[in-house]
Amino acid sequence: MVEKGPSDDISLSGYEVESEDSLLAIKKRLEAHGIEVTTESGELADDRGVLGLISCTDTANTRVEIYYGATELFEKPFISPTGVSGFTTGDQGFGHYVLAVPDIDAALDFYVKGLGFHLSDIIDWKLNDELTVKLHFLHCNGRHHTLALAGLPGAKKTHHFMLETKHMDDVGLAYDKFDADGTVVMTLGRHTNDHMLSFYGATPSGFAVEYGWGARQVEPGWSVVRYDKISIWGHKFVAERDRQVSSNAIEDELIDIDATLSAPAQA
Repeated sequence: MVEKGPSDDISLSGYEVESEDSLLAIKKRLEAHGIEVTTESGELADDRGVLGLISCTDTANTRVEIYYGATELFEKPFISPTGVSGFTTGDQGFGHYVLAVPDIDAALDFYVKGLGFHLSDIIDWKLNDELTVKLHFLHCNGRHHTLALAGLPGAKKTHHFMLETKHMDDVGLAYDKFDADGTVVMTLGRHTNDHMLSFYGATPSGFAVEYGWGARQVEPGWSVVRYDKISIWGHKFVAERDRQVSSNAIEDELIDIDATLSAPAQA
């Protein structure tokens, strides 16, 4: 759901439960954890296309909605206007998103103890010699993580959101488009924890979109582990300066080649 707003950032997240009983159970769990929960009106539920809806606010002041009975339209399957083969959604939800939060411990308490998420793993991401960020990856279904929490600097709550395609070629074709526009933020790479092959592109809102394929899922017997880096390979930051230097170097090389080919043969 995309709406115009002054923050140009995430305004709410939504999570589905299987039944009315499950919705009541999560409401009681949140309230037992000291979280104020609102049972939303039938008018808002109708607007969302669901049978029942509750809401609360997380520790970063982000609205969270939980619902059951979503509308399904099997007779109108998604067809991408750009030719994408499809996205991995279904019981894994739309993808994942990463929130920059001011207090990691408070956010973990809300999402794990309150909402019932589970920790998948942790990455200590070294951004430079002075800054290492601890990322907590949380799952609530088979997807490796639906949500990651990080104490990242920045004006936006949203660090990035991710969409997972059904075929690797979809990622490559999208990469070419972002590359042609000069909006690749991080190059193609493969993550250490979920094994996603992906790249990151800039959005007009100032946060990134991760576009990927091939992530592994959380399975029975999953053990929490930690990593020292985010990627097995790739995912290099692409600065505007580096893109310009690279472009100029290629242009100069092509000019040299053209000059050589155009030069008259010497007797």
